[in-house]
Amino acid sequence: MASRLEDSDFSHMGKNVQANDQKKEVSMDGKEKNIEEDKVKGGGKNGEGKTEDESKTDEGWKNDEEKKEDLNKFDFGVQIDEAKKEDAKETNEMKNDEAKKEDLEVINKMKINDGAKIDDVKAANETKKDIKEITVMKSDEEKKGDVTEINEVKKEDEKKEDEVKKNDMKTSETVMKEGEKKMNENIVASVADKEDEGVKGGEEKKKDEENEDNKAVKEENISQGVKERVVKIDENTKHAEGNGELNENEKKKDVEGEDVSSCNVDVSSLSLNEDSNLFSDLKENEKKALVELRSKIEEAINENKLFKPGKENEDAKDEGCKANSSIEEPQKDNEKSGEDQTEEKKLKSDETEESRDETQDAVERNKDIKLWGVPLLPSKGGNATDALLLKFLRARDFKVIDAFDMLRNTLHWRKENQMDSILGEDFGYDFCSTAYINGEDRQGHPVCYNVFGVLADDEMYNKTLGTEENRDKFVRWRLQLMEKGIQKLDFNRVSSLLQINDLKNTPGPSKKEVRLITKQVVGTLQDNYPEFVLKNIFINVPFWYYAFAAILSPFLTQRTKSKFVYARPSKVTETLLKYIDPEEIPVFYGGLKRDNDSDFSVEDRVKEILVKSSSTETIEIPAPEAGRLIVWDLVVLGWEVNYKEEFIPDDEKSYTIIVQKERKLGIQEGSIRNSFKNSEPGKIVLVIGNAAFKTKKPAFYRYKIKNSSS
Repeated sequence: MASRLEDSDFSHMGKNVQANDQKKEVSMDGKEKNIEEDKVKGGGKNGEGKTEDESKTDEGWKNDEEKKEDLNKFDFGVQIDEAKKEDAKETNEMKNDEAKKEDLEVINKMKINDGAKIDDVKAANETKKDIKEITVMKSDEEKKGDVTEINEVKKEDEKKEDEVKKNDMKTSETVMKEGEKKMNENIVASVADKEDEGVKGGEEKKKDEENEDNKAVKEENISQGVKERVVKIDENTKHAEGNGELNENEKKKDVEGEDVSSCNVDVSSLSLNEDSNLFSDLKENEKKALVELRSKIEEAINENKLFKPGKENEDAKDEGCKANSSIEEPQKDNEKSGEDQTEEKKLKSDETEESRDETQDAVERNKDIKLWGVPLLPSKGGNATDALLLKFLRARDFKVIDAFDMLRNTLHWRKENQMDSILGEDFGYDFCSTAYINGEDRQGHPVCYNVFGVLADDEMYNKTLGTEENRDKFVRWRLQLMEKGIQKLDFNRVSSLLQINDLKNTPGPSKKEVRLITKQVVGTLQDNYPEFVLKNIFINVPFWYYAFAAILSPFLTQRTKSKFVYARPSKVTETLLKYIDPEEIPVFYGGLKRDNDSDFSVEDRVKEILVKSSSTETIEIPAPEAGRLIVWDLVVLGWEVNYKEEFIPDDEKSYTIIVQKERKLGIQEGSIRNSFKNSEPGKIVLVIGNAAFKTKKPAFYRYKIKNSSS
């Protein structure tokens, strides 16, 4: 395109040059002709005959001619410039047209691409919708499949349960039939023997028959008693379901009656409450497991099979077997005299009666058996018995057989170790600093403190862990402390303890005795005191303890590990306040409770204020009467505040008395207790200033106004 434009420009310019050249040739020819004519007229070729005027005119003419030529050249140059301008305009217009065409082509391509992109986006959105619909359909189908599988599993479980029940019924019927057959055979054999004995054995025959009849009657009575007890159990479950709403309402009243608003801590988010022990609050599988465990325990007690067979039970069992075998054995010794036979039968019958009486006495004794003061026989117990049985069920994930075995093992362990008499044993005061029960948490659970730091003292370490004898004595003392804590439970609203473990200055895990004693105590408590610890809070935790806890973890159940809470030294008070009121926390843990406190008691409730950052809060204690003693307690969570105390009289003419100069209290500061006796009416003012870069801090305080004599 550009080459064509250049060729046209050059051709155009060539034409103009040729035209100008022709004009010049014409003008030159004309001039030459005129010059020659003038020369002829003047008389020679060279114009020698011309006059001066003529020569001048010739020169002027020549100048004019030169000027004309210059003008022609100028006009020619102007024409060339105009032509170039026109050519440039044409070329520019053509270039603009080409550029516009190219731009239009680019725009059209962009439109096409944008349209393609829009189509792609629409297609992608449609595919996404299709994928969502497909996934929803798949999830619905999977849910339906899961529901059908669950229903099938439930049906299979129900079928298995029905088969087990049928088998149990069949086995019981076969056992009863076999027992009846054996009884009839024994009666027939005894009658035949008595007929052979003659008149002398007539009286013995009647006695044996009466004994056999009494035996059958007793067995019928026992079977009827079992049926009656099962009926009573079902009635108790219905009664528990009926009273569920009443118990829940009573529980709500109890919770509402407690004042848990004294601490600005979100207690609702914490799992402070125990698992409900009300039958109506349980899930269906939990209800079923509880009813099954009830009947299993009832049957074991009535059949004297609750305790594992020991030496005494085995001896009694052997005697009973011998007595029963004496009845079933046929008469072999026909050579003995009738008198000897009657005497032997009398002895055997007496032995059987004694064994039956002993068994019946054992059954009656087992009916009154209690565990931690709670009746174990379901038909005699109530909500407390259910709470106790649920502890064993929860410890074994509601597996009835495992829970029943755990209960039997616990009873056997308690009997072997004489745990029912451990509260009367005296261990002295050597171990009292290692653990103690002090106060309650917000829900009324007793709080047990375990202080491992005292074992850092060599003398105390030797007393507790120095020898195997001392270790066994310490473990037994610790179990006695656990029994004392359980005595504080009612197994209704409160059936567990809150445990605080202080690890400050604890001997490291390098000491073998520490590992052994910890493992022994934890294992014993876990196996024989199921679900008696609501939370296990570890405070002042050193770094090495996390590794030690990882080593101990395999020996603990998942449910036990879920109850563990850990707090570093800087978070001790903050952690304890989530579970315990400040008036129940000892002063050395950042609370307000002091030993043998004569000024305050638990009934003196604690108030709270919030000290915001870069602000000052004041606490005013009124003293309207003169001659009174004002006592107050104060603790600030985290401290690091400025603090002062002063007495401001009501009389404006009197002077303000500074009780405590302003000073800065650090993070290690304990609770403050002070008192002031006023000589005139006024008020005590406690001033707390929080620095600008600090966060808001809760402050807890209480006060009491006493007579000066008290």
